[in-house]
Amino acid sequence: MLPGQVELVIRGAGSQAPSVRLFDRSRNDEFEVGFAVEAVDEGLRARGEAVTLSAWDGGGYLIEFLDGLARDFRGWEGERSWADNGLVAAATFGSGGHVSLSWTLRAGVFSNGWQCAVTTMIEAGEELTTVAAGVQEFFRQG
Repeated sequence: MLPGQVELVIRGAGSQAPSVRLFDRSRNDEFEVGFAVEAVDEGLRARGEAVTLSAWDGGGYLIEFLDGLARDFRGWEGERSWADNGLVAAATFGSGGHVSLSWTLRAGVFSNGWQCAVTTMIEAGEELTTVAAGVQEFFRQG
């Protein structure tokens, strides 16, 4: 990685836990941010090279989505989700104060595309707050 280049790795407990890495962030203009995302789990590695979050299609809401999960650290019913160009995040609150945070990478959303999902188990309190702050910082850079 080049000096000054930013990346964020979101991983549950343990060195072999599934992970999602956000990297190669670039600001296309004042309303759009591009980045790459990589999902890793038990020998699986999927990479989306050109995810674009735009103010016009709800891109800023990923930060709000994660902030909302962190604020509701005492739990919620059902699944909460956020989706945008090439990336879907879905969260369910589970026993023991942990959140199952699933990340689905999609390429070619139509019938000829592929998708890959990994799930990170995140502690609902401080750990989820740290993830939300990390994502906010990742998109704020540059």
